[in-house]
Amino acid sequence: MVVADGVSASDAGKEASEACVRGFLSDYFSTPESWSVKQSAHKVLESLNSWLYGLGQSYIDAQKGYVTTCSALIIKSHSAHIFHVGDSRIYRWRKGECEQLTHDHVVKMSKDTMYLARAMGIGFNLEVDYLKLNVEEGDLFISTTDGIHDWMSRSQLTGLIDTHQEDLDLLCESLVAQAKANESTDNMSCQALRVKSLGEEQQDDVLTRMMNLPFPPDMSPGMKIDGWEILKQIHASSRSQLYHVEDMDSGLQCVMKTPSIHFQDDAGYVERFVMEAWVGSRISSPHVVEVVSNSRERRFLYYLVELVEGETLMKRIEKGAPLEISEAVSLTGQIVKGLRAFHRRETLHQDLKPDNVVICDGVAKIVDFGSVFVAGVDEISRTAGEDIPLGTLEYSAPEYRLNRPRSERSDQFSLAMMVYEMLTGKVPFGDAYQKAMSQKQFGALSYTPAFTHNSQVPIWMDGALRKALQINAEGRYESFSEFLNDLTYPNEAFLNPQTKPLLERNPLLFWKGVSGALLLTQVTILIFWLTG
Repeated sequence: MVVADGVSASDAGKEASEACVRGFLSDYFSTPESWSVKQSAHKVLESLNSWLYGLGQSYIDAQKGYVTTCSALIIKSHSAHIFHVGDSRIYRWRKGECEQLTHDHVVKMSKDTMYLARAMGIGFNLEVDYLKLNVEEGDLFISTTDGIHDWMSRSQLTGLIDTHQEDLDLLCESLVAQAKANESTDNMSCQALRVKSLGEEQQDDVLTRMMNLPFPPDMSPGMKIDGWEILKQIHASSRSQLYHVEDMDSGLQCVMKTPSIHFQDDAGYVERFVMEAWVGSRISSPHVVEVVSNSRERRFLYYLVELVEGETLMKRIEKGAPLEISEAVSLTGQIVKGLRAFHRRETLHQDLKPDNVVICDGVAKIVDFGSVFVAGVDEISRTAGEDIPLGTLEYSAPEYRLNRPRSERSDQFSLAMMVYEMLTGKVPFGDAYQKAMSQKQFGALSYTPAFTHNSQVPIWMDGALRKALQINAEGRYESFSEFLNDLTYPNEAFLNPQTKPLLERNPLLFWKGVSGALLLTQVTILIFWLTG
């Protein structure tokens, strides 16, 4: 629900308000689904404000241009999100009580003179009020412009809402009629919205509910939990346990992941664990392990994923590295398809490594969602953002340790590390990579060409690996398709070894050249000094 009221003093107020409402409704639903409501709405409002402000630059006085108020209500799941700029208002009527949810951004100069302190299009920088509150069935929300609420008393407003709360069309008509009767001279707009039923629980609601579930006990074969029988323990670490389980009704076999009892008092850990299941349920790809929906009421905190019977890529590397080039490229293509499924959801995996890829009948599947980052979700109100693992140091991109922006290129770096290991059985920067924590230490790293370890690796394929493994993310590929193409087909830019820096082709010759140049410079300076 959106209302905008063009400032009467502006020549383009009507156009500004219409553009604000239409633009918000259109652009909000075009934002990525993985963005939070807050992030999506703020991005849209900032964009609209910049556009309105730009249009208004043709006016000498900015307030004469495209200036409008804007108040928006977004109800998602069990929450209401309010975004507000200006002096239009949003009220909530609940169980006979009327509450004004917005604050008027006006400055009073005198008894009869006021002006807007904040509005859309009035300045380049936009400050938006944001409020999030719970929603109950039966809640009634009313939005009004100042042509209505400034022209009637509070008792008149609440009286009309109380009288006509069952007929929302009549309520809006009555509010307008009352403002007219009170001789309102301003534009009059109002909306009324009643919540008849609540939507399906979403990320925050599930998180809140799941946070209250107890951790399951340590389990052994034969134990039963919520209709699932434990067949065996697959894996246990300091952070979680994996069990092979079977549905006692259908016989469906899955993997159950349970949190470690060591973290039962760590709210951040619990949030991250719950987020894993939510993220996994949103990713759909033959190359990503599937989270299994569970219709039964849960008594403990856990989640289920499909059972993938195969070996990890790490096991495959340990048994047979270097892999055949054709196999390595094929597996890389499958992993890329899985990563694209994450990235389409504005999600980074952040812990891509050979142990987190399982191969079953030649099909590679990415597993584990424990380190994922979802754009817009890191703003969750409690502590989830404070306990995000950075993945395994051996495979994580440098930007995680250098505190630089992470992106899809970060997952690209981790993938390239894996491809290098598939082709060589080695790591590209040696053991020093895991120890590097500063720009200086990363700058001192030396890349070892893949063909040094495996003569079957073409120089152009090594060029592709070298590019994807650039310490600076800007030097990597812009897309996975480019990386895959250069792994599959020779790129002319990588065919000539002379295109590589002299320092890499012949370090001894490089430093001899540097020393010679320095000596020549010193001799020249000495001759100039002696003859001068």
